[in-house]
Amino acid sequence: MRILKAKDYLEMSRKAANLIAAQVIMKPDCVLGLATGSTPIGLYQQLIQGYQQGDLDFSQVRTANLDEYKGLTRENDQSYYYFMHQNLFKSINVKEENTNIPDGTVADSAAECARYDEVIRALGGVDLQLLGLGHNGHIGFNEPADSFAKGTHCVDLTESTIEANKRFFASADDVPRQAYTMGIQTIMSARKILVVVNGEAKADIVQKAFFGPVTPQVPASILQFHPDVTLVGDEAALSKIN
Repeated sequence: MRILKAKDYLEMSRKAANLIAAQVIMKPDCVLGLATGSTPIGLYQQLIQGYQQGDLDFSQVRTANLDEYKGLTRENDQSYYYFMHQNLFKSINVKEENTNIPDGTVADSAAECARYDEVIRALGGVDLQLLGLGHNGHIGFNEPADSFAKGTHCVDLTESTIEANKRFFASADDVPRQAYTMGIQTIMSARKILVVVNGEAKADIVQKAFFGPVTPQVPASILQFHPDVTLVGDEAALSKIN
């Protein structure tokens, strides 16, 4: 694992965006596994800037998102489909047909999960998977559990995750209770993994996930077994590791 320390959120975003930009330049038709949440917004802004300056071309890039809330339509401003279009896709030249996100409106969980696994298989797998890190160690919506989930699956969100997400909704009652997410095996199959973390609130889980025992109770700890992981964090998030 490579650890890149940044002095603040902006520098973290720049360093992470540079790694994604390098992947796009080296392999213009690469498959990017993308993530949502507040942490990646800065790096998406950097990628948009790179495109606007003529340094990046996303016309051949394919994308596969980690997850989506179950029950939200694409038009819902809290859906991850909406998030990706607002924060990245609408501002670069990626083709709509080359973007892939689980469909939260499909009620048949088994069918949607099987479809999405087939989408990723048909893409040839993910070249670079971007991940955030939840306070409880979740990656995607793979929550602490008794075993590591494999393929795409429907999860019941934990109370801590619902609590963390309720600030985005009018009330806690509006927060979806389930989500579709890539499984741990799917994430681990990516050729490269890029984890971004910022803020003092993530310091404990960074230490636990990357320097503690590998356990499904801390889902991100499995990344210790991946051959090509880069962790980019600001000083606050990395403050409890040497």
